[in-house]
Amino acid sequence: MDFEDTAEEKAFREEARAWLQANVPSEEELAGMDGMARGKFWQKRKADAGWACIRWPKEYGGRGASAIEQVILSQEEAKVDAPETSMFSIGQGMAAPTMMTWANEEDKKRFVPRLASGEDIWCQLFSEPAGGSDLAALRTKAERDGDDWVVNGQKIWTSGAHYSDWGILVVRTDPDVPKHKGLTYFFLDMKSPGIEIKPIRQISGESNFNEVYFTDVRIPDSQRLGEVGQGWQVSLTTLMNERASIGAGGGGTKFSSVKALAESVNINGRPAIEDSAVRAKMANWYVQEAGLKYTSYRTLSALSRGDIPGPENSIGKLVGAVKSQDMASFAIDLLEQQGIVRDAKQDEAFAALFQDTYMAIPGLRIAGGTDEIMANIIAERVLGLPQEPRVDKGIPFSEVPTGSS
Repeated sequence: MDFEDTAEEKAFREEARAWLQANVPSEEELAGMDGMARGKFWQKRKADAGWACIRWPKEYGGRGASAIEQVILSQEEAKVDAPETSMFSIGQGMAAPTMMTWANEEDKKRFVPRLASGEDIWCQLFSEPAGGSDLAALRTKAERDGDDWVVNGQKIWTSGAHYSDWGILVVRTDPDVPKHKGLTYFFLDMKSPGIEIKPIRQISGESNFNEVYFTDVRIPDSQRLGEVGQGWQVSLTTLMNERASIGAGGGGTKFSSVKALAESVNINGRPAIEDSAVRAKMANWYVQEAGLKYTSYRTLSALSRGDIPGPENSIGKLVGAVKSQDMASFAIDLLEQQGIVRDAKQDEAFAALFQDTYMAIPGLRIAGGTDEIMANIIAERVLGLPQEPRVDKGIPFSEVPTGSS
């Protein structure tokens, strides 16, 4: 591993840092805008100056930069007080790579630059109520009708569907072949007739996820990605990019925040950080966070050399999300009675960070593959262990037993 920038990387870092410091919008520029408008304003400014999605080809809104330059830019942007742009993460991190791999040239040039500039927001219509973590078990169906496909069914846990312009969708077009072979992949206008979106109220009080119902929704065959029946292969492109986008460590509570809390609250009249039990927990989390940090450096080193990173992102997601949830739970305990109150104004130093994380992290342990899926990936693709038995392997999907059978 090489933890230092090369001369070229150092120069790029300085250029990126200077541009960000000079161009981050002021509060005066953002006055009167809600969070969505602020994000779009900042994304458009970056795109106009050539600093959005820089790894993408120039003809699709990027600048043809290297993977490590994209990482450096993300690192430097995290250091400045820029507007939140997470509403673009699915479109830029999952839909765009899929479109660039599978769409025709006309559609690439029509849709991908608008993803880079933040003019369009995309969602991912994959998960279904009966499918669990098995995407290939989906039951939403599409039937051919002339130049269109007619879609009926339901998707669930669709982040951002209620404000998205477009969506990527995988459906079943042939139930009489094994489950992985009967899928087809489309992109569609989220304002299409027959789409009903119902927000899901989460434990955090937010409604970021949605149920999406399709009733005779018509999608032109021209909006198909890949061949009919090739949906699983196209989906793998999306899934690999999804895990790379969210697998760098789990998000949420950081060790530094819990350490600062332990230094500011008391146990038996002394700072909690001096308690041996607290210190033991902190030491364990510090080791985990350091391990994730250096594992991510392996990815950065691979990118710097122009190599394709290995399965490190699955390790990061599996370990990082659990660690973050455990730390948030412990921090709430340290806050004692104050820990049961979720109010950003209750404590200016932490602003309900731990309560918000504790309620939000369970969703991250499901998104992009559950803990069990991540463990299977590591077991099978890293450790070389045998695959789990699959009773539905090789039989037509229509013959797969269901809970009602």
